[in-house]
Amino acid sequence: MVAKVAENIGFSNDEASKIELAVDEACTNVIKHAYDNKGDKFIDVTIKIDKKKLMIIVADKGKGFNPDTVRLPDVGESIKEGRKGGLGICLMRTLMDKVVFQIKPGIKNQVIMTKYFDKKESSATT
Repeated sequence: MVAKVAENIGFSNDEASKIELAVDEACTNVIKHAYDNKGDKFIDVTIKIDKKKLMIIVADKGKGFNPDTVRLPDVGESIKEGRKGGLGICLMRTLMDKVVFQIKPGIKNQVIMTKYFDKKESSATT
């Protein structure tokens, strides 16, 4: 559904797929980490669109974490060792122009992911 929305507002099929993958990673992280693999919990996905950008907010009420403590993985090493997981946040940051975490454990955690229509906008805001 996210990819279809992204395509409908002007993103290429490739970009739309990347956006959807970032959202999928965010939701997977919520289920796995915030809710300890219990998939029957609250996850809210909100899509906001304006003239400059597509913004997707993934919210939950689970356990929070400090995103500053998540170190960048060595992707080559992960592949070589056959490790699964650990690439979600890195992948989200690579696929989207901006990723912001707002963490209030048990109340509301949010991952706010932004993709700009104009690439010049993304470099001006980072």
